[in-house]
Amino acid sequence: MKTKLENIFAALSIVGLLVSLSPSAIAARSADNPEILAAAQNATTRSDHEAVAKSYEDAAAQMQAKVEEQKELLEHYEDKSYLYGRRAQDLQSHTTALVRHYEKAVKTNIQEAALHRQIASKLEEQHAPSGTQTASAADEL
Repeated sequence: MKTKLENIFAALSIVGLLVSLSPSAIAARSADNPEILAAAQNATTRSDHEAVAKSYEDAAAQMQAKVEEQKELLEHYEDKSYLYGRRAQDLQSHTTALVRHYEKAVKTNIQEAALHRQIASKLEEQHAPSGTQTASAADEL
């Protein structure tokens, strides 16, 4: 027989699962965040690209936190599968899929941040105070 604490935890787990599946949560955790994409497309200066890189790094940090949260939840589902009956395997596989999704988003955000940092550094090289612009830096942009 389940105790009240187990029932409460099960209810909170289900609520957390439903919240993580909501359309607004999916849009917020997506590596293709419209605000970041718009900023990336409109970035023209070094500081613009640095700001975009920072946005991607922040998004990656948020996704990494989600990865850790889902891994803890997955561990709970594996250790206490008897609490969830037939749904235990579904919850485990769904949580595993979310972990993969978030890890992919972390990787993508880090790559995008690195790209924008690289673009920012090349723009800085082009506008160096010495006034000399290397041919290789101009060719790469």
